[in-house]
Amino acid sequence: MSRLRLCQPLMSDRESDIEFDFFEESDTRESAEERPRRRGSRPPVRPPTGLTPLLRLIGLISFAILIVLLLILWVNGCREDQRKDTYKNYVENVDKYAASSQALGKSLNTLLTTPGTKEADVENELSGLAQQQEKLTEQARSLDPPGRLRKEHAHMLDSFDLRTNGLNGMAAAFEAIPPKKATQAGNELAEQMHRLVTSDVIWEDLFRDPTKKELASLNITGVNVPGSVFLANPDIGTTASMKSVWQRIHGAATGGSTCSPRGTGIVSTKVIPSGKELSISERNTIQITPDLGFAVTVKNQGCAQEVGLKVRLSIQQSTSPIKKDATIDLLDPGDEATVNFNDIGLPNLDQATSMTVEVEPVPEEQSTTNNSQSYDVQFSVG
Repeated sequence: MSRLRLCQPLMSDRESDIEFDFFEESDTRESAEERPRRRGSRPPVRPPTGLTPLLRLIGLISFAILIVLLLILWVNGCREDQRKDTYKNYVENVDKYAASSQALGKSLNTLLTTPGTKEADVENELSGLAQQQEKLTEQARSLDPPGRLRKEHAHMLDSFDLRTNGLNGMAAAFEAIPPKKATQAGNELAEQMHRLVTSDVIWEDLFRDPTKKELASLNITGVNVPGSVFLANPDIGTTASMKSVWQRIHGAATGGSTCSPRGTGIVSTKVIPSGKELSISERNTIQITPDLGFAVTVKNQGCAQEVGLKVRLSIQQSTSPIKKDATIDLLDPGDEATVNFNDIGLPNLDQATSMTVEVEPVPEEQSTTNNSQSYDVQFSVG
């Protein structure tokens, strides 16, 4: 019995110890199992703090702004190129019409200054020139000018309209005015010629010059704004000159002029650019310059209008003579005209030689003694 009582406390104590060890071991295991799970789990994401993320954000925004600016510049550059092309294409199209109209003006000048032209030929030619100019005007009217050249475009059409009206008016005058009404014809034809002269002024002052300034303000380069000169010699458009044209053309129908005498003569020869007049009685020393030339003045000493006067200059030298030709389109009685001979080359230096100028005799010219002049000349440097 006593052994049993002694074992019970011992058993009890042991049980008590075992029970205590069980619960303690359980706690230890739980904490051991939980600890690895906490170590292996991802830490929570926290918002970035500090200056570096802010700088990254500013960099991204700046890069985006740069891309947008580059795109804007690229688009604007394309638009600017398109705008410049529009202006260039317009001027190129105008150039075609300007050149064609100027060619018609040359044809008119040839018609009025060709000896022996009959009245019927003049009437037919004038009508044809008027129709061609009217066609050019309509073609030019179909152009669509850039916005900043609309005013200049309107003036260009005004110039073309004046040319059409002037040619039609001349054709009508030749058809309607009787042959003996020379004074009336001179007045009417001169009025039409004034339209042609005015068309050249409008083209130059109200189309060409303003267009060049507008292109310069737009920084558009490499574009040649065309000129268009319809009447190269405005002096032909005077009342007296057109009266003489009328008389000459109607006189050609009967086989010649209606007055006598007829003739021309050399008035003077001057050195270009010095203006020194050459002497026919002594040797003339002429200094060689880069722009050396000669101005020869011819006078109509007869009673009839003369056209297509051929003037020649020749310098004799041992190698090859220098020869130049020029033409005076129209010269009224008592009037003078000067032709310039430029780019004559390099004459032989320090050698005495002769230079001759002459104007061809006109039909029915009886005296030709003053149709030529010879000068004793010597060319030198400095």
